[in-house]
Amino acid sequence: MDLPVGTSYEEICDNFTWDIPEYFNIADAVCDRWADDPNLIALSHEAIDGSVTHYSFAQIKQYANQLANLMGSLDVSRGDRVVVMLTQSPECAISHLACFKSGIVSCLASVLFGPDGIQHRLQGTAAKICITNAANLAKVRAVQSSCPDLRHIIVIDDDVSEGTLPFWRSLAEQAETFQNVKTRSEDTAWISFTSGTTGQPKGVLMPHRLLLGNKPLFEYYYDYGPRQDDRLWSPADWAWIAGLINILLIGWYSGARVVSTDMQGFNAQEAFRILGEHKITVSLLTPTVLKLMRQIDNEESKALDLRVVLSGGEAVGKELALWADERFGLTISEGFGQTECNGMIGTNPRLMNVRHGSLGKAMPGSVCAIVDDDGQEVAPGVPGNIAIKRPHPAMFSGYLDNPAATDAKFVNDWMMTGDLGEQDEDGYLWFHGRTDDVITSSGYRIGPTEIEDCLLKSPAVQLAAVIGVPDETRTEIIKAFIVVAEGIEADEVLADTLKELVRDHLAKHEVPRLIEFVGSLPMTTTGKIMRRSLRDQELAKAQTS
Repeated sequence: MDLPVGTSYEEICDNFTWDIPEYFNIADAVCDRWADDPNLIALSHEAIDGSVTHYSFAQIKQYANQLANLMGSLDVSRGDRVVVMLTQSPECAISHLACFKSGIVSCLASVLFGPDGIQHRLQGTAAKICITNAANLAKVRAVQSSCPDLRHIIVIDDDVSEGTLPFWRSLAEQAETFQNVKTRSEDTAWISFTSGTTGQPKGVLMPHRLLLGNKPLFEYYYDYGPRQDDRLWSPADWAWIAGLINILLIGWYSGARVVSTDMQGFNAQEAFRILGEHKITVSLLTPTVLKLMRQIDNEESKALDLRVVLSGGEAVGKELALWADERFGLTISEGFGQTECNGMIGTNPRLMNVRHGSLGKAMPGSVCAIVDDDGQEVAPGVPGNIAIKRPHPAMFSGYLDNPAATDAKFVNDWMMTGDLGEQDEDGYLWFHGRTDDVITSSGYRIGPTEIEDCLLKSPAVQLAAVIGVPDETRTEIIKAFIVVAEGIEADEVLADTLKELVRDHLAKHEVPRLIEFVGSLPMTTTGKIMRRSLRDQELAKAQTS
Protein backbone atom coordinates (compact mmCIF):
# COMPACT_ATOMS: atom_id res chain seq x y z
CA MET A 1 0.00 0.00 0.00
CA ASP A 2 2.00 2.98 -1.30
CA LEU A 3 1.38 6.68 -1.53
CA PRO A 4 0.81 7.68 -5.18
CA VAL A 5 3.66 9.59 -6.76
CA GLY A 6 2.75 13.23 -7.25
CA THR A 7 3.96 16.78 -7.05
CA SER A 8 1.09 18.27 -5.08
CA TYR A 9 -1.40 17.45 -2.35
CA GLU A 10 -4.27 17.67 -4.82
CA GLU A 11 -2.66 15.32 -7.36
CA ILE A 12 -1.92 12.69 -4.70
CA CYS A 13 -5.46 12.85 -3.27
CA ASP A 14 -6.99 12.54 -6.77
CA ASN A 15 -4.96 9.40 -7.50
CA PHE A 16 -5.28 7.75 -4.09
CA THR A 17 -7.19 4.48 -3.57
CA TRP A 18 -7.15 1.96 -0.71
CA ASP A 19 -6.44 -1.71 -1.39
CA ILE A 20 -6.51 -3.75 1.82
CA PRO A 21 -6.03 -7.51 1.37
CA GLU A 22 -8.11 -10.08 3.24
CA TYR A 23 -5.02 -11.52 4.95
CA PHE A 24 -2.14 -9.53 6.43
CA ASN A 25 0.31 -10.07 9.28
CA ILE A 26 2.35 -7.17 10.63
CA ALA A 27 5.36 -9.38 11.44
CA ASP A 28 5.65 -10.50 7.82
CA ALA A 29 5.65 -6.90 6.63
CA VAL A 30 7.94 -5.21 9.14
CA CYS A 31 10.54 -7.89 9.81
CA ASP A 32 10.51 -11.24 8.06
CA ARG A 33 10.64 -9.92 4.50
CA TRP A 34 13.84 -8.03 5.32
CA ALA A 35 15.55 -10.88 7.19
CA ASP A 36 17.24 -12.51 4.19
CA ASP A 37 19.93 -9.84 4.29
CA PRO A 38 21.99 -10.64 7.42
CA ASN A 39 23.68 -7.21 7.29
CA LEU A 40 20.56 -5.07 7.20
CA ILE A 41 20.34 -3.33 10.59
CA ALA A 42 16.86 -3.06 12.10
CA LEU A 43 17.66 -1.56 15.48
CA SER A 44 20.50 0.31 17.13
CA HIS A 45 19.92 0.39 20.87
CA GLU A 46 21.80 2.74 23.16
CA ALA A 47 21.81 1.51 26.76
CA ILE A 48 21.85 3.76 29.79
CA ASP A 49 25.63 3.37 30.07
CA GLY A 50 26.08 4.68 26.53
CA SER A 51 26.94 1.35 24.92
CA VAL A 52 25.26 0.69 21.56
CA THR A 53 24.13 -2.72 20.28
CA HIS A 54 23.04 -3.29 16.71
CA TYR A 55 20.42 -5.88 15.75
CA SER A 56 19.83 -7.06 12.20
CA PHE A 57 16.38 -7.92 10.90
CA ALA A 58 17.59 -11.53 10.77
CA GLN A 59 18.39 -11.47 14.48
CA ILE A 60 15.12 -9.77 15.40
CA LYS A 61 13.24 -12.42 13.39
CA GLN A 62 15.12 -15.23 15.15
CA TYR A 63 14.44 -13.86 18.62
CA ALA A 64 10.78 -13.23 17.84
CA ASN A 65 10.48 -16.78 16.52
CA GLN A 66 12.00 -18.13 19.71
CA LEU A 67 9.68 -16.06 21.88
CA ALA A 68 6.68 -17.19 19.82
CA ASN A 69 7.76 -20.80 20.44
CA LEU A 70 8.23 -20.09 24.15
CA MET A 71 4.72 -18.67 24.47
CA GLY A 72 3.36 -21.67 22.62
CA SER A 73 5.10 -23.99 25.07
CA LEU A 74 3.35 -22.06 27.87
CA ASP A 75 -0.02 -22.83 26.25
CA VAL A 76 -0.53 -19.24 25.15
CA SER A 77 -1.70 -19.07 21.56
CA ARG A 78 -3.78 -17.28 18.94
CA GLY A 79 -6.33 -14.90 20.42
CA ASP A 80 -4.77 -14.88 23.90
CA ARG A 81 -3.44 -11.60 25.32
CA VAL A 82 0.04 -10.65 26.54
CA VAL A 83 0.81 -7.39 28.33
CA VAL A 84 4.13 -5.84 27.26
CA MET A 85 5.39 -3.38 29.87
CA LEU A 86 8.87 -2.37 28.77
CA THR A 87 10.90 0.67 27.83
CA GLN A 88 12.09 1.54 24.32
CA SER A 89 14.12 -1.66 24.19
CA PRO A 90 14.95 -4.54 21.83
CA GLU A 91 12.93 -6.88 24.04
CA CYS A 92 9.88 -4.63 23.65
CA ALA A 93 10.02 -4.79 19.86
CA ILE A 94 10.72 -8.53 19.90
CA SER A 95 7.77 -9.15 22.23
CA HIS A 96 5.29 -7.36 20.00
CA LEU A 97 6.60 -9.12 16.90
CA ALA A 98 6.37 -12.54 18.57
CA CYS A 99 2.73 -11.81 19.41
CA PHE A 100 1.95 -10.69 15.86
CA LYS A 101 3.60 -13.84 14.49
CA SER A 102 1.49 -16.06 16.76
CA GLY A 103 -1.83 -14.28 16.35
CA ILE A 104 -1.54 -13.39 20.04
CA VAL A 105 -2.78 -9.92 20.98
CA SER A 106 -0.12 -7.74 22.57
CA CYS A 107 -1.33 -5.15 25.06
CA LEU A 108 0.47 -1.85 25.58
CA ALA A 109 1.45 -0.79 29.09
CA SER A 110 3.93 1.86 30.11
CA VAL A 111 6.57 1.37 32.78
CA LEU A 112 5.32 4.70 34.13
CA PHE A 113 2.17 3.00 35.41
CA GLY A 114 1.74 2.16 39.05
CA PRO A 115 -0.05 -0.95 40.35
CA ASP A 116 -3.58 0.39 39.69
CA GLY A 117 -2.88 1.14 36.04
CA ILE A 118 -1.19 -2.23 35.57
CA GLN A 119 -4.02 -4.10 37.28
CA HIS A 120 -6.61 -2.40 35.09
CA ARG A 121 -4.81 -3.52 31.94
CA LEU A 122 -4.08 -7.04 33.12
CA GLN A 123 -7.64 -7.58 34.29
CA GLY A 124 -9.29 -5.85 31.37
CA THR A 125 -7.41 -7.87 28.77
CA ALA A 126 -7.38 -11.14 30.76
CA ALA A 127 -3.71 -11.33 29.86
CA LYS A 128 -2.00 -14.69 30.40
CA ILE A 129 1.56 -13.32 30.27
CA CYS A 130 3.17 -10.09 31.38
CA ILE A 131 6.59 -9.24 29.94
CA THR A 132 8.44 -6.64 31.98
CA ASN A 133 11.80 -5.79 33.57
CA ALA A 134 13.17 -6.24 37.08
CA ALA A 135 12.62 -2.56 37.91
CA ASN A 136 8.86 -2.97 37.45
CA LEU A 137 8.42 -6.53 38.68
CA ALA A 138 7.30 -5.48 42.17
CA LYS A 139 4.37 -3.54 40.72
CA VAL A 140 3.18 -6.60 38.80
CA ARG A 141 3.67 -8.78 41.87
CA ALA A 142 1.54 -6.36 43.91
CA VAL A 143 -1.52 -7.02 41.72
CA GLN A 144 -0.84 -10.58 40.60
CA SER A 145 -3.30 -12.13 43.06
CA SER A 146 -6.07 -9.90 41.65
CA CYS A 147 -5.40 -11.06 38.08
CA PRO A 148 -6.47 -14.72 37.93
CA ASP A 149 -5.76 -15.07 34.20
CA LEU A 150 -2.10 -14.09 34.62
CA ARG A 151 -0.12 -17.33 34.42
CA HIS A 152 3.43 -16.21 33.72
CA ILE A 153 5.69 -13.20 34.24
CA ILE A 154 8.64 -12.99 31.87
CA VAL A 155 11.47 -10.70 33.01
CA ILE A 156 14.07 -9.45 30.55
CA ASP A 157 16.86 -9.06 33.14
CA ASP A 158 19.27 -11.89 33.93
CA ASP A 159 18.62 -11.91 37.66
CA VAL A 160 15.00 -12.84 38.26
CA SER A 161 13.10 -13.93 41.30
CA GLU A 162 11.36 -17.22 41.89
CA GLY A 163 8.22 -17.75 39.86
CA THR A 164 9.32 -15.68 36.87
CA LEU A 165 10.85 -16.69 33.56
CA PRO A 166 14.14 -15.13 32.37
CA PHE A 167 13.59 -13.74 28.87
CA TRP A 168 16.90 -14.46 27.16
CA ARG A 169 17.72 -17.75 28.89
CA SER A 170 14.24 -19.05 28.08
CA LEU A 171 14.57 -18.00 24.43
CA ALA A 172 17.86 -19.85 24.08
CA GLU A 173 16.04 -23.12 24.73
CA GLN A 174 13.58 -22.60 21.87
CA ALA A 175 13.75 -23.38 18.15
CA GLU A 176 14.80 -20.52 15.90
CA THR A 177 12.15 -21.15 13.25
CA PHE A 178 8.43 -20.42 13.44
CA GLN A 179 5.61 -20.47 10.91
CA ASN A 180 3.71 -17.22 11.20
CA VAL A 181 -0.04 -17.52 11.72
CA LYS A 182 -2.11 -16.50 8.70
CA THR A 183 -4.01 -13.59 10.22
CA ARG A 184 -6.83 -11.69 8.58
CA SER A 185 -6.39 -7.97 8.18
CA GLU A 186 -9.29 -7.45 10.58
CA ASP A 187 -7.83 -9.69 13.31
CA THR A 188 -6.76 -7.76 16.39
CA ALA A 189 -2.98 -7.27 16.56
CA TRP A 190 -2.74 -5.26 19.76
CA ILE A 191 -4.75 -3.35 22.35
CA SER A 192 -4.01 0.25 23.27
CA PHE A 193 -5.83 2.20 25.95
CA THR A 194 -7.57 5.56 25.87
CA SER A 195 -6.94 8.35 28.32
CA GLY A 196 -10.18 7.60 30.20
CA THR A 197 -12.26 10.78 30.33
CA THR A 198 -15.48 9.49 31.89
CA GLY A 199 -14.22 6.35 33.60
CA GLN A 200 -11.33 3.94 33.55
CA PRO A 201 -9.27 3.87 30.30
CA LYS A 202 -10.95 1.82 27.57
CA GLY A 203 -9.14 -0.87 25.60
CA VAL A 204 -8.87 0.02 21.91
CA LEU A 205 -8.80 -2.91 19.49
CA MET A 206 -6.15 -2.38 16.82
CA PRO A 207 -6.32 -4.77 13.83
CA HIS A 208 -3.38 -5.87 11.66
CA ARG A 209 -4.66 -3.73 8.76
CA LEU A 210 -3.97 -0.66 10.87
CA LEU A 211 -0.38 -0.71 9.67
CA LEU A 212 -1.52 -0.72 6.04
CA GLY A 213 -3.82 2.17 6.87
CA ASN A 214 -0.97 4.15 8.40
CA LYS A 215 1.79 3.43 5.89
CA PRO A 216 0.75 5.85 3.11
CA LEU A 217 -0.16 8.50 5.68
CA PHE A 218 3.36 8.45 7.08
CA GLU A 219 4.86 8.31 3.63
CA TYR A 220 3.12 11.65 3.23
CA TYR A 221 4.34 13.01 6.57
CA TYR A 222 7.87 11.70 5.95
CA ASP A 223 8.09 12.98 2.35
CA TYR A 224 7.99 9.60 0.63
CA GLY A 225 9.74 7.91 3.50
CA PRO A 226 10.90 6.34 5.58
CA ARG A 227 13.54 5.42 3.02
CA GLN A 228 15.76 2.44 3.57
CA ASP A 229 18.75 4.67 4.33
CA ASP A 230 16.79 6.71 6.89
CA ARG A 231 17.45 6.48 10.61
CA LEU A 232 14.45 7.10 12.86
CA TRP A 233 14.34 8.09 16.51
CA SER A 234 11.88 9.70 18.87
CA PRO A 235 11.74 10.00 22.65
CA ALA A 236 8.12 8.80 22.35
CA ASP A 237 7.64 5.62 24.39
CA TRP A 238 6.67 2.48 22.45
CA ALA A 239 3.87 1.94 24.95
CA TRP A 240 2.01 4.68 23.06
CA ILE A 241 0.81 4.87 19.47
CA ALA A 242 3.24 7.65 18.54
CA GLY A 243 6.31 5.55 19.31
CA LEU A 244 5.03 2.11 18.33
CA ILE A 245 3.44 2.92 14.97
CA ASN A 246 4.88 6.24 13.85
CA ILE A 247 8.51 5.27 14.48
CA LEU A 248 9.09 1.55 15.09
CA LEU A 249 6.56 -0.20 12.83
CA ILE A 250 6.51 2.42 10.08
CA GLY A 251 10.31 2.53 10.07
CA TRP A 252 10.65 -1.23 9.87
CA TYR A 253 7.96 -1.51 7.19
CA SER A 254 10.39 0.37 4.94
CA GLY A 255 13.45 -1.60 6.05
CA ALA A 256 14.89 1.47 7.75
CA ARG A 257 17.01 1.56 10.90
CA VAL A 258 15.28 2.55 14.13
CA VAL A 259 17.32 3.91 17.02
CA SER A 260 16.10 3.24 20.56
CA THR A 261 17.41 4.64 23.82
CA ASP A 262 17.17 4.04 27.56
CA MET A 263 16.76 7.75 28.27
CA GLN A 264 15.35 7.97 31.82
CA GLY A 265 12.99 10.90 31.55
CA PHE A 266 13.35 13.42 28.77
CA ASN A 267 16.59 15.39 28.63
CA ALA A 268 16.77 18.04 25.92
CA GLN A 269 20.57 18.10 25.74
CA GLU A 270 20.62 14.34 25.40
CA ALA A 271 18.02 14.60 22.62
CA PHE A 272 20.31 16.87 20.62
CA ARG A 273 23.20 14.48 21.23
CA ILE A 274 21.22 11.42 20.11
CA LEU A 275 20.00 13.16 16.97
CA GLY A 276 23.58 14.11 16.10
CA GLU A 277 25.60 11.05 17.11
CA HIS A 278 23.18 8.55 15.59
CA LYS A 279 22.78 10.63 12.40
CA ILE A 280 18.99 10.64 12.72
CA THR A 281 17.21 11.71 9.53
CA VAL A 282 13.55 11.28 10.59
CA SER A 283 12.29 12.21 14.04
CA LEU A 284 9.00 12.66 15.85
CA LEU A 285 9.28 15.48 18.42
CA THR A 286 6.15 16.55 20.25
CA PRO A 287 5.54 20.26 20.92
CA THR A 288 6.52 19.83 24.58
CA VAL A 289 9.80 18.23 23.51
CA LEU A 290 10.44 21.07 21.07
CA LYS A 291 9.76 23.66 23.79
CA LEU A 292 12.26 21.99 26.12
CA MET A 293 14.85 21.72 23.34
CA ARG A 294 14.40 25.40 22.51
CA GLN A 295 15.26 26.32 26.12
CA ILE A 296 18.73 24.73 26.02
CA ASP A 297 19.64 25.17 22.34
CA ASN A 298 23.34 25.96 21.88
CA GLU A 299 26.01 26.07 19.23
CA GLU A 300 27.50 22.71 20.25
CA SER A 301 24.49 20.84 18.92
CA LYS A 302 23.98 22.61 15.58
CA ALA A 303 25.10 19.96 13.07
CA LEU A 304 22.28 17.49 12.42
CA ASP A 305 21.29 15.22 9.53
CA LEU A 306 17.51 15.62 9.85
CA ARG A 307 15.46 15.74 6.67
CA VAL A 308 12.04 15.35 8.34
CA VAL A 309 10.74 16.41 11.74
CA LEU A 310 7.14 15.49 12.53
CA SER A 311 5.36 17.11 15.45
CA GLY A 312 1.87 16.66 16.87
CA GLY A 313 -0.09 15.10 19.69
CA GLU A 314 -0.98 18.61 20.85
CA ALA A 315 -1.18 22.02 19.21
CA VAL A 316 2.25 23.02 17.83
CA GLY A 317 1.62 26.75 17.50
CA LYS A 318 3.06 29.13 14.92
CA GLU A 319 5.88 30.57 17.03
CA LEU A 320 7.25 27.17 18.06
CA ALA A 321 6.94 25.80 14.52
CA LEU A 322 8.89 28.74 13.09
CA TRP A 323 11.66 28.21 15.68
CA ALA A 324 11.84 24.51 14.75
CA ASP A 325 11.98 25.37 11.04
CA GLU A 326 14.94 27.67 11.59
CA ARG A 327 16.71 25.40 14.09
CA PHE A 328 16.53 22.25 11.97
CA GLY A 329 16.87 23.89 8.57
CA LEU A 330 13.59 22.54 7.24
CA THR A 331 9.85 23.08 7.48
CA ILE A 332 8.44 20.69 10.07
CA SER A 333 5.55 18.38 9.23
CA GLU A 334 2.56 18.57 11.55
CA GLY A 335 0.20 15.69 12.27
CA PHE A 336 -3.11 15.21 14.05
CA GLY A 337 -4.80 12.00 15.13
CA GLN A 338 -5.76 9.99 18.16
CA THR A 339 -5.57 6.44 19.45
CA GLU A 340 -8.75 5.42 17.61
CA CYS A 341 -7.51 6.77 14.27
CA ASN A 342 -3.91 7.79 13.85
CA GLY A 343 -2.69 10.29 11.27
CA MET A 344 -5.98 11.88 10.17
CA ILE A 345 -4.81 15.38 9.28
CA GLY A 346 -1.43 16.87 8.53
CA THR A 347 1.11 18.51 6.28
CA ASN A 348 3.93 17.75 3.88
CA PRO A 349 5.91 20.96 3.37
CA ARG A 350 7.09 19.96 -0.13
CA LEU A 351 3.66 18.94 -1.44
CA MET A 352 1.47 21.68 0.03
CA ASN A 353 1.61 25.20 1.36
CA VAL A 354 2.06 24.95 5.12
CA ARG A 355 0.15 27.33 7.35
CA HIS A 356 1.81 27.02 10.73
CA GLY A 357 -0.77 27.15 13.49
CA SER A 358 -3.24 25.02 11.53
CA LEU A 359 -3.46 21.23 11.67
CA GLY A 360 -3.10 21.02 7.89
CA LYS A 361 -5.52 19.21 5.62
CA ALA A 362 -7.20 15.81 5.62
CA MET A 363 -4.64 13.15 4.73
CA PRO A 364 -4.82 11.46 1.32
CA GLY A 365 -7.44 8.70 1.46
CA SER A 366 -9.14 10.35 4.44
CA VAL A 367 -12.37 12.32 4.66
CA CYS A 368 -12.17 14.77 7.55
CA ALA A 369 -14.56 17.60 8.22
CA ILE A 370 -16.03 19.93 10.81
CA VAL A 371 -19.49 18.66 11.73
CA ASP A 372 -22.19 19.67 14.20
CA ASP A 373 -23.43 17.42 16.99
CA ASP A 374 -25.85 15.74 14.55
CA GLY A 375 -23.07 14.81 12.14
CA GLN A 376 -23.88 17.47 9.55
CA GLU A 377 -20.98 19.29 7.90
CA VAL A 378 -20.83 22.99 8.72
CA ALA A 379 -19.75 25.86 6.50
CA PRO A 380 -16.14 27.13 6.43
CA GLY A 381 -15.39 29.36 9.40
CA VAL A 382 -18.12 27.81 11.56
CA PRO A 383 -16.81 26.04 14.69
CA GLY A 384 -17.75 22.40 15.24
CA ASN A 385 -16.45 18.90 15.91
CA ILE A 386 -13.34 17.61 14.14
CA ALA A 387 -14.42 14.27 12.67
CA ILE A 388 -13.23 11.57 10.27
CA LYS A 389 -15.47 9.38 8.15
CA ARG A 390 -15.57 5.60 8.35
CA PRO A 391 -14.57 3.19 6.99
CA HIS A 392 -10.87 3.95 7.18
CA PRO A 393 -8.12 1.29 7.38
CA ALA A 394 -6.23 3.27 10.04
CA MET A 395 -9.29 3.30 12.30
CA PHE A 396 -9.77 1.10 15.36
CA SER A 397 -12.22 -1.78 15.15
CA GLY A 398 -13.93 -1.08 18.48
CA TYR A 399 -13.51 -0.77 22.23
CA LEU A 400 -12.68 -3.91 24.19
CA ASP A 401 -15.89 -5.52 25.55
CA ASN A 402 -17.72 -2.21 25.19
CA PRO A 403 -19.96 -2.03 22.09
CA ALA A 404 -21.98 0.80 23.62
CA ALA A 405 -18.90 3.01 23.87
CA THR A 406 -17.95 2.06 20.31
CA ASP A 407 -21.36 3.14 19.04
CA ALA A 408 -21.17 6.37 21.05
CA LYS A 409 -17.88 7.29 19.34
CA PHE A 410 -19.75 7.74 16.06
CA VAL A 411 -22.51 10.00 14.81
CA ASN A 412 -23.74 8.42 11.59
CA ASP A 413 -20.48 7.54 9.85
CA TRP A 414 -18.45 10.29 11.48
CA MET A 415 -15.97 9.30 14.17
CA MET A 416 -15.99 12.19 16.61
CA THR A 417 -12.53 13.02 17.91
CA GLY A 418 -13.69 15.04 20.89
CA ASP A 419 -11.75 18.01 19.50
CA LEU A 420 -13.31 21.29 18.40
CA GLY A 421 -12.13 23.28 15.41
CA GLU A 422 -13.03 24.93 12.17
CA GLN A 423 -12.11 24.67 8.51
CA ASP A 424 -11.15 27.64 6.38
CA GLU A 425 -12.12 28.32 2.78
CA ASP A 426 -8.99 26.54 1.52
CA GLY A 427 -9.58 23.30 3.43
CA TYR A 428 -7.11 23.87 6.27
CA LEU A 429 -8.34 22.67 9.67
CA TRP A 430 -7.72 24.68 12.83
CA PHE A 431 -7.83 23.34 16.40
CA HIS A 432 -9.86 25.16 19.07
CA GLY A 433 -9.98 22.82 22.07
CA ARG A 434 -11.56 19.72 23.57
CA THR A 435 -15.24 18.89 23.98
CA ASP A 436 -14.47 16.66 26.97
CA ASP A 437 -12.18 16.72 29.99
CA VAL A 438 -9.04 15.20 28.48
CA ILE A 439 -5.87 16.86 29.75
CA THR A 440 -3.04 17.27 27.24
CA SER A 441 0.25 17.45 29.10
CA SER A 442 3.76 16.92 27.73
CA GLY A 443 2.32 14.96 24.81
CA TYR A 444 0.26 12.64 27.04
CA ARG A 445 -3.53 12.62 26.86
CA ILE A 446 -4.70 12.09 30.41
CA GLY A 447 -8.18 11.39 31.70
CA PRO A 448 -9.18 12.96 35.02
CA THR A 449 -11.34 10.12 36.36
CA GLU A 450 -8.51 7.70 37.10
CA ILE A 451 -6.63 10.37 39.05
CA GLU A 452 -9.74 11.40 40.98
CA ASP A 453 -10.43 7.77 41.90
CA CYS A 454 -6.86 7.41 43.13
CA LEU A 455 -7.07 10.56 45.27
CA LEU A 456 -10.26 9.24 46.84
CA LYS A 457 -8.29 6.26 48.15
CA SER A 458 -7.04 8.62 50.84
CA PRO A 459 -9.34 8.81 53.88
CA ALA A 460 -8.35 12.47 54.07
CA VAL A 461 -10.19 13.22 50.80
CA GLN A 462 -13.94 13.71 50.67
CA LEU A 463 -14.22 14.97 47.08
CA ALA A 464 -11.71 15.44 44.26
CA ALA A 465 -11.85 17.09 40.85
CA VAL A 466 -8.99 17.13 38.35
CA ILE A 467 -8.52 19.45 35.38
CA GLY A 468 -5.79 20.70 33.10
CA VAL A 469 -4.66 24.31 33.40
CA PRO A 470 -2.67 26.11 30.67
CA ASP A 471 1.10 25.87 30.83
CA GLU A 472 3.57 27.48 28.45
CA THR A 473 5.90 24.46 28.25
CA ARG A 474 3.65 21.42 28.74
CA THR A 475 0.45 22.77 27.11
CA GLU A 476 -1.40 21.91 30.32
CA ILE A 477 -0.46 20.79 33.81
CA ILE A 478 -2.68 18.77 36.12
CA LYS A 479 -4.45 20.54 38.95
CA ALA A 480 -6.50 18.81 41.61
CA PHE A 481 -9.20 20.48 43.71
CA ILE A 482 -9.67 18.70 47.02
CA VAL A 483 -12.42 18.85 49.62
CA VAL A 484 -10.92 17.29 52.73
CA ALA A 485 -12.78 15.00 55.10
CA GLU A 486 -14.05 16.39 58.39
CA GLY A 487 -11.32 17.00 60.93
CA ILE A 488 -8.48 16.86 58.39
CA GLU A 489 -6.02 19.74 58.16
CA ALA A 490 -5.49 20.94 54.59
CA ASP A 491 -1.80 21.79 54.34
CA GLU A 492 1.32 21.27 52.23
CA VAL A 493 2.11 18.01 54.00
CA LEU A 494 -1.24 16.57 52.88
CA ALA A 495 -0.72 17.94 49.37
CA ASP A 496 2.65 16.18 49.11
CA THR A 497 1.13 12.97 50.50
CA LEU A 498 -1.61 13.03 47.86
CA LYS A 499 0.89 13.60 45.06
CA GLU A 500 2.90 10.63 46.29
CA LEU A 501 -0.30 8.53 46.39
CA VAL A 502 -0.92 9.18 42.69
CA ARG A 503 2.73 8.59 41.84
CA ASP A 504 2.70 5.23 43.64
CA HIS A 505 -0.59 3.97 42.20
CA LEU A 506 -0.80 5.49 38.73
CA ALA A 507 2.07 7.16 36.90
CA LYS A 508 4.52 10.01 37.20
CA HIS A 509 2.93 11.97 34.35
CA GLU A 510 -0.48 11.74 36.07
CA VAL A 511 0.66 13.36 39.33
CA PRO A 512 -1.06 16.73 39.96
CA ARG A 513 1.51 19.50 39.92
CA LEU A 514 -0.97 21.78 41.66
CA ILE A 515 -3.35 20.96 44.52
CA GLU A 516 -5.88 23.45 45.82
CA PHE A 517 -7.95 22.73 48.92
CA VAL A 518 -11.50 24.07 48.60
CA GLY A 519 -14.63 24.05 50.75
CA SER A 520 -16.87 22.74 47.96
CA LEU A 521 -16.92 21.85 44.27
CA PRO A 522 -19.34 23.07 41.58
CA MET A 523 -21.95 20.36 41.00
CA THR A 524 -24.85 19.72 38.64
CA THR A 525 -28.32 19.15 40.06
CA THR A 526 -27.70 15.42 39.64
CA GLY A 527 -24.53 15.55 41.73
CA LYS A 528 -21.89 15.50 38.98
CA ILE A 529 -18.77 17.61 39.37
CA MET A 530 -18.65 20.44 36.81
CA ARG A 531 -15.01 20.35 35.71
CA ARG A 532 -15.72 22.92 33.00
CA SER A 533 -16.63 25.48 35.69
CA LEU A 534 -13.28 24.85 37.35
CA ARG A 535 -11.47 25.29 34.02
CA ASP A 536 -13.32 28.54 33.34
CA GLN A 537 -12.39 29.71 36.83
CA GLU A 538 -8.70 29.00 36.20
CA LEU A 539 -8.77 30.74 32.82
CA ALA A 540 -10.32 33.81 34.41
CA LYS A 541 -7.55 33.85 37.01
CA ALA A 542 -4.88 33.59 34.32
CA GLN A 543 -6.35 36.47 32.33
CA THR A 544 -6.41 38.80 35.34
CA SER A 545 -2.97 37.91 36.67
